[in-house]
Amino acid sequence: MELTQKQKDWILMNRNKLTTEKIASELKISQKIIKDFLASNKSSKYPKWFYAVPVLIPIVFLIILETSLQIFNYGNTYNQWVQITNDKIMLNPQIAYRYFFSTKGIPYSNQNVFDKVKKTNAFRVFILGESSAAGYPFLPNGSFAVYIKKRLELLYPDNTIEIINLSMSAINSYALKDMLPGVLEQKPDLILIYTGHNEYYGALGVGSMESLGTSREIINFVLWLNKFKSVELLRNAIKSVANLFSSPKETTEGGTLMARMAKDQMIPLHSSLFEKGIKQFENNLNDIFNITHKASVPVIIGTLAYNLKDQEPFISTTEGNLPAAKNIFEKAKSELKMGNRKQADSLFRYAKDLDALRFRAPEKINQIINQLALTYNYPVVDVDKYFNSISPDGIVGNNLMTDHLHPTLSGYQILGRLFFEKMKEINLLPKGEPVNLQDKTQDSIVLHQYHFSQLDSTIGNFRIAYLKNDWPFVNKNQIKSPNEIIKLHTYVDTVAIKVVDGKIPWERAHRDIAQYYLKNKNYSLFAEEVRVLTDQYPFINEYYDFALNQLLMFRQYELAYNFLIEYNKIEQTAFTTKWLGIISLSRDKTENALQYLKTSLGFNGQDTQVLYNLAGVYVLRKEYNLALNIINQCLEIDPNFPGAKKLQMQLNSIKRN
Repeated sequence: MELTQKQKDWILMNRNKLTTEKIASELKISQKIIKDFLASNKSSKYPKWFYAVPVLIPIVFLIILETSLQIFNYGNTYNQWVQITNDKIMLNPQIAYRYFFSTKGIPYSNQNVFDKVKKTNAFRVFILGESSAAGYPFLPNGSFAVYIKKRLELLYPDNTIEIINLSMSAINSYALKDMLPGVLEQKPDLILIYTGHNEYYGALGVGSMESLGTSREIINFVLWLNKFKSVELLRNAIKSVANLFSSPKETTEGGTLMARMAKDQMIPLHSSLFEKGIKQFENNLNDIFNITHKASVPVIIGTLAYNLKDQEPFISTTEGNLPAAKNIFEKAKSELKMGNRKQADSLFRYAKDLDALRFRAPEKINQIINQLALTYNYPVVDVDKYFNSISPDGIVGNNLMTDHLHPTLSGYQILGRLFFEKMKEINLLPKGEPVNLQDKTQDSIVLHQYHFSQLDSTIGNFRIAYLKNDWPFVNKNQIKSPNEIIKLHTYVDTVAIKVVDGKIPWERAHRDIAQYYLKNKNYSLFAEEVRVLTDQYPFINEYYDFALNQLLMFRQYELAYNFLIEYNKIEQTAFTTKWLGIISLSRDKTENALQYLKTSLGFNGQDTQVLYNLAGVYVLRKEYNLALNIINQCLEIDPNFPGAKKLQMQLNSIKRN
């Protein structure tokens, strides 16, 4: 997303500042330390200040250093939220620097914006998770969060629906726990969690390139220290010195983020590191549940789904008495061919757990999810079980997965429906009476309104192509050049690859494609591209203005109508109500036309186009006196307004007769 200068200014103003209260608090601590120190040295022959100076100097130095770094905006911004407009905020795009110390090209969330001050009619849901919760490879507009938002908006049109997806690639339960206090500050009505695949190789995981060891106490302490700029200064200094003695191969540049994060590649089943990863997840999830439980915030968590049938183990070892993962995988396929589905499913799961490369969560993770959810009385969406139930042979494969664990677009939509149905089942929905629609009708409407263009599909396909052209899907000596694996045939392809390569942002790509369709007079595809943008960034009015100016200029009134409806909900103006009135009149919806045109006239009583069309509404309603009065007003303002004199003559004739 490309921010405007105004939005960048907001972010700059809201950088992580050491407030006066924090400084005062630090000074109080310093005063207490000095006071205690002096009390212990009353019998000394030296004056009190002599003992105070050695204690005071480093403390004052750190406070001055921290304050100076804050004032000069040193380094990255670690605030959890940044302000985008006067009344809108979103997750800080730089927040991943809290968890990534050496990796370049850090991940960021889907940038969902929400109100700084929660409205009384708002229903606010936060989603916590990793890449599969973020919607990879179809992010930002292919995640299951989109389904939930659209279905809630359909059923509760009078509520402000806020679905804020904070999920990011390559993070794990440490990041979720770290962001949770900031989430609770925003008064969520519900938290949805889908996490667990990244416990080993995600940032700060026990086998990750971004590691601080396996001690949870140390990691949590470092996460707390990261809030200070002086710590970042020290960290950068250490990194600079380390880079002087490291070779290019030791850097974390190049390749997919997935490939770069796996430091301890082999983590055999039941090994010490394996058990530490399990314990890490269990303790962090327990902390998360404990915090949300004390805050009385509802939580729904999902079990994890993965590609069992069509993803063979990445690394097969024969540690101890354990069989080789690939042998078990082949045995599972044989059992499936013989029709032994239950046995095949168990073997596929065992083969996944024997895989020494921990990119798919072991079965123990889902067991922990169920156990802790039961302990805290939190509902569970059994995604794993349902995905299997709708898969051929009852085992998930490429039918619902793009790779080893990321769902297809339809898979994400199913995931969204499962979470929504659980919300409905336990009555965790917005206040008010929902629109009366059958479940199948709701689902059909939501899927129809899933604004996901050919560009998005192509970006997703290219991302998967890149992913599967890197380790561990292929050996490092088998990696092909991008030109060998991706062929560019259309203009959409040329733009999509720029997004995947990080040359242009997703938002810019959709604008470029929209302009392309407009230039070629393909107005329906132009409208769809802009609709994708307004769906993702509804607070940017310029998208609506751009679409409406073009569509109305080319007389594409039907395509313009939906933009007008949405824009009018955000900001009712003379322009939106005028055109909604004119188009409604052309559809013979006189009641709607009357309401919109009268509203527009309230904004601007001198708009002759509104007056002329309003007179037309009264004619259709056979309220000829009112029509004549309105058309007279129109002619007083503009005696030459097209068609007005003719209509006036007709109305005078009706009046005489």
